[in-house]
Amino acid sequence: MQQKPPRLTPELRDMTFRWIADDVDDDSRAELQNLLARAMAGDPDATSELDDRMSGTLTFGTAGIRGPVRAGPNGMNTAVVVRTTAGLAAWLAKRSPGGTVVVGRDARHGSERFAEAAAEVLDAAGFDVRVLPRPLPTPVLAYATLSLGACAGIQITASHNPPADNGYKVFDHTGIQIIPPADSEIEAEIASAPAAVAVPRGRGARTLDDEVLDGYLDRVATLATSGAKELRVAVTPLHGVGGPVVVEALRRAGFSDVHLVEAQAEPDPGFPTVAFPNPEEPGATDLLLHLAEDIDADLAVALDPDADRCAVGARERDGSWRMVTGDEAGVLLGDRLLARTDDGDPLVATTIVSSSLLAEVARARGARHARTLTGFKWLMRAGDGLVYAYEEALGLCVNPDFVKDKDGIAAAVFAADVAAEAKSQGRTLLDLLDELMATHGVSVTGQVAPRFADLAERAAVMERVRATPPTTLAGVPVTTEELREADALKLTGDQIRVIVRLSGTEPKVKAYLEVTAPAPGPEGLATARNAAMEKLTALREDVAALLSS
Repeated sequence: MQQKPPRLTPELRDMTFRWIADDVDDDSRAELQNLLARAMAGDPDATSELDDRMSGTLTFGTAGIRGPVRAGPNGMNTAVVVRTTAGLAAWLAKRSPGGTVVVGRDARHGSERFAEAAAEVLDAAGFDVRVLPRPLPTPVLAYATLSLGACAGIQITASHNPPADNGYKVFDHTGIQIIPPADSEIEAEIASAPAAVAVPRGRGARTLDDEVLDGYLDRVATLATSGAKELRVAVTPLHGVGGPVVVEALRRAGFSDVHLVEAQAEPDPGFPTVAFPNPEEPGATDLLLHLAEDIDADLAVALDPDADRCAVGARERDGSWRMVTGDEAGVLLGDRLLARTDDGDPLVATTIVSSSLLAEVARARGARHARTLTGFKWLMRAGDGLVYAYEEALGLCVNPDFVKDKDGIAAAVFAADVAAEAKSQGRTLLDLLDELMATHGVSVTGQVAPRFADLAERAAVMERVRATPPTTLAGVPVTTEELREADALKLTGDQIRVIVRLSGTEPKVKAYLEVTAPAPGPEGLATARNAAMEKLTALREDVAALLSS
């Protein structure tokens, strides 16, 4: 049956007129006026888009808000940022009236004006507002929030989302991303906020100089403790804001032979050389690996656009280059950090969807290990004595004493130090990884993450899997467990594990796969790993079919 074209209702028309009247940005008003005029003229596409923009609002969750840059309540625009900040200010005023709030931004579309609007609303609300001097990585904002004793930090960023998106991330007084019930409390305050045009805005925010950035860079440089400095590094910031900062961080740590992918070195909100600006996405690191090959590098480093994530690449024994998975890097760097730590009772943490190998490494190193829900808002609250945390999506925290979030810059410096030390011993990062798996057990991981244009279709796929879960995967009988706290489904069998959940930041259903095998020793490693990889391939095929729409 052919679907009826959408109709411009009087309610939708009047709602749009009210939003236009209450907007604070000329360009946004003109954008909506044009869309409304087309809808009133009978354009079904315009009517459908108008309905999408006006029928809801961006939800304020534990990562703040994130969405496409466009006019209307269901988009990232100045009016939405003003009302969001008014709600946040009302929430903060009940806890830290007049406190310091730090505002930072990346270089995405709209970031500068959104950061300015947020600072103006907070200033008018009586807060001591400090603004970072230019587009800078999210870890710098997290550091500034903690080091300045702020009651909150706001970073305007959509991290590794597509070019059309932007977002608004909130850190609390601990320097960690907010957790429930703060998110729902802030969302309630936003709902009670007046129209954007009625929200007071001031001009008293102070722009910080480079003292905070210098302090951050000096602290990051202290992570390089091995003494080995001979290393050639290829780096890409993927058109984001991490390029100059990571180069300077490496220089202060003693690594001066650093080469940037020229085509991706400067911030560009269009991200012209990649389909998605995420080091995990196929093809995103092709230029980096080509550069690493061309310059005979020892290490390749890819940052995401706001530089809170870090991926590393290394050379195989046959001379080819590959990116190390998030789990491989997470376990390897965790082992190296534990080998160097002086803490008497250290804790390392990873999430329920990440490799199980870190637990074995921690046990061998005499350290405690914790598994949390996904997200650094949980990892950074894993417990006392935390010295390291990682999640498989390229999130690494090697410096929780001064940045309580994932930090791609610090991770790049620490990875360079580990790689330089290994090189001085005639080894590579992949050699170190082989040693870990030979000693503690094989773990190979992967992900199936179909992207959906229609969120209703995404939800339907997840409900179908819940209603009729498989009984076997990759030829292995599996049992199903509902992880209610994580809103996820766990499927386990002999040496296999799959966790399925909806992504909180992207329109994807994500399935996290792991295949394990007992420690095979150096002689049996190749055979054991090849068998695990074959099983992982079969597991990936079955899960991809399971999640197909």
